[in-house]
Amino acid sequence: KLLLMITDAKLTQIFCSIDDFCKDFIPNWEKSMLLNGKKRIRKSNLSLSEVITIQVLFHISGYRNFKTFYLDYVCKFLTKDFPKLVSYNRMVELQSASFIPMAMYLKTNSLGDCTGISFIDSTPLRVCKNQRIHQHKTFKNLAQRGQCSLGWFYGMKLHIVTNDCGEIIDFMLTPANTDDRKPLKMKGFLKKLYGKLFGDKGYLSKELFEDLFSNGIHLVTKLKRNMKTNLLTPIQDAFLLRKRAIIETIFDQLKNIFQVEHSRNRSEVNYFNNIFSAL
Repeated sequence: KLLLMITDAKLTQIFCSIDDFCKDFIPNWEKSMLLNGKKRIRKSNLSLSEVITIQVLFHISGYRNFKTFYLDYVCKFLTKDFPKLVSYNRMVELQSASFIPMAMYLKTNSLGDCTGISFIDSTPLRVCKNQRIHQHKTFKNLAQRGQCSLGWFYGMKLHIVTNDCGEIIDFMLTPANTDDRKPLKMKGFLKKLYGKLFGDKGYLSKELFEDLFSNGIHLVTKLKRNMKTNLLTPIQDAFLLRKRAIIETIFDQLKNIFQVEHSRNRSEVNYFNNIFSAL
């Protein structure tokens, strides 16, 4: 059974937004690939906008496995909406081909705007259990060992900045051993931010505070136990620090509803596709 009903209006809304972007982006993208030496672009019965739409629908359907979702739901109940469906094996190939368009659509059309109050945090994305680290091959050259509040893990880190309305402003994927403060040192990750940015104790750094402040961003974090409490901290800042639960809710939905963390990964490209379509 579906956890969330996919209505015709919702499906149409998602598809039209993606298709409008693809009509402008894909011709220029394919032209650039041909200029860079790609000799042949194989046409498919399913357009890339339909492929991306199906991947997005998977995350709001309630299914935990894409193969089951595609064969048991899309191929049986969405044939009127997608009259030229392909086999599952071909669909997996098209998923890989949709990697760049999906990433560009997410970055340009699907993220929220900064409101002056932002929250930042990171969450671990394990690619396998710790007992299987030496046997794991899919992310051998990409994943790393890292540590979080729950202990050591092997995989990636998802860094997210959200506004006070719960909209994701920006995100970044890094190896698990990356310091949480490193994304805030990259100008591309800060270009949409202004005002106050609230984080946990992992973002404490005098140098980082000064760098962000010079760029119009006021970093506010909790203090460690051995640090003196600043009695002049505005009440509003102390209140907003407690509102960081909003970003924990987003992580909870991404992991427990949208399945961004699982150990069934067989391809690096489709791993990122799964995360992008969930976001």
